[in-house]
Amino acid sequence: MKGEKKKSQDHPMQIPLKWRITDSVVTRFASNIVVQTIENEFKVSFFELKPEIKLSPSDPLPQEVLADCVASVIITADRMPKFIGALQAQLDKYDERNAAR
Repeated sequence: MKGEKKKSQDHPMQIPLKWRITDSVVTRFASNIVVQTIENEFKVSFFELKPEIKLSPSDPLPQEVLADCVASVIITADRMPKFIGALQAQLDKYDERNAAR
């Protein structure tokens, strides 16, 4: 109707998240990370190095080392600063704890 204004939410409703990690999620070690930009998203891939087994110091050096992708996630460009901020906050806490040692 003419003259009526739609009600807009100035503050979106906030519903708490209940974080859950199911038993089917496998925690893997990642020694290498690759970040790619794809249009308006970032693809972050985590890799675990798989060096050849050397049984003797005289064994020849490998010609290549396998890096298996253990996880890959897409993060939107608008969420990336929050992701980086969360990583930085945890790194700062880690550094503070270990500076006293």
